[in-house]
Order: sequence, then C-alpha cells, then structure tokens
Amino acid sequence: MEIPGTGRRVTAREAGLVACRRCARVWPMDQERCSRCGSRLESRDSASLQKVWAWWVAGVIAYIPANIYPMLSTNTLVSSTENTIVGGAVEIAKYGSYGVAAIILIASVLIPVGKFLAIAFLAISARRGSSVPARKRTHLYEIVEFIGRWSMIDVFVVAILSSLVQLSVVASIRPGPAAFTFALSVIFTMLSAQSFDPRLIWDARFRGTKRTRR
Repeated sequence: MEIPGTGRRVTAREAGLVACRRCARVWPMDQERCSRCGSRLESRDSASLQKVWAWWVAGVIAYIPANIYPMLSTNTLVSSTENTIVGGAVEIAKYGSYGVAAIILIASVLIPVGKFLAIAFLAISARRGSSVPARKRTHLYEIVEFIGRWSMIDVFVVAILSSLVQLSVVASIRPGPAAFTFALSVIFTMLSAQSFDPRLIWDARFRGTKRTRR
C-alpha cells in the first residue's frame, strides 16, 4: 500500500490492519475475529516456519518408504507380483498405456518432489530473503496449495482397483505398505503448505528494502 503524496509504501501491518487468512477480508489490528467468516485474526503466526519445517520433515520421511516398498500387490492363480510407484508406471508403459504411466509419474514423483522443493524454498526465502520477486513467490505458494489435492491420485487408483478386482480364487489386488506411507506423505506436505504464512514473504521483502535504503 502506498501513502498518497509521499511515494512511501507501507505494509498492512504498519497501517494497523490485519487480513483474515481464510477469506482475505481486512480488519483493524485490534479486532480479534473476522466478522465475515468468524476466523481468529492474527497479524503473523510466530511459529509458522517451525510448523512448516516439522510437517515438511515428516513428509520427506514418509515419502522415502513410499518409493521403496510396493504400492500394489497382485495375486493370481499362477503368479504374484508387487510393484513400487515407478515400477508400476513402467509396467503400465510396457502395455502401451503411456498416458496413464505419465500421469502416475507426474502425480506421484514430479509433483511431490516439486512441492518439497517449493515449500523449502519459500520457507528459506521468508527467513533470509530472496532475489525472486515477492509476487512470484506468492504465486508459487498458490500453485503449491492448488496442486496438493492431485498428489493423492496413486492412492485413489489403488483403492479403486482393490475394490473392483476382487475375483476371489482367480485374482486379487491389494494395496501395499507404500500406499499408507504415500498417503501420509501427501497429508504431511499439505499441512506443511497450509502452515506457511505467505505474509512472511512480503515481510522479508520490506526488511530487505529498508536495509537497502539505509
């Protein structure tokens, strides 16, 4: 926000205002709850980055066994096979379903790894600052929030297959141990992203501006 006639920019916090994190409505600093949605108003979450890193580490730890252990176990009269996430995508590609294999790899490997890197970058830049413009970092945070729900596609596929392909003696498909740890990793990563206070991005920017002026 720019003060008319001075050219000086101030944050909402400096202007005595606070924005609701749920509905984005702006209220005076001394108001405790948002009159629109009832959420508790906080100028900043002082423990935001600690929560981000705690959930982030938990997500990374859960993601490791999710890629090591089988995601899907298939049993038939003549054979029994177990496939990891990547192994399952390779098997699907062998049968000519390249589009499905690509979707699984993107949703189960590229997106989770990208989210880990993006959240870590946002948390570090909020603490130390960054040469990347604050507006672009805010857009990155919004993208991470938006794509979070699609990271569960592998778990959904396993659940659907397990319920549909239960032909008793002929064949059966069961979720492997990786399905549980992968779901935990997705949940922890979503909690990590939700714990991040994007207003810290702009705080870091204004701190950097003030240091430059001095």
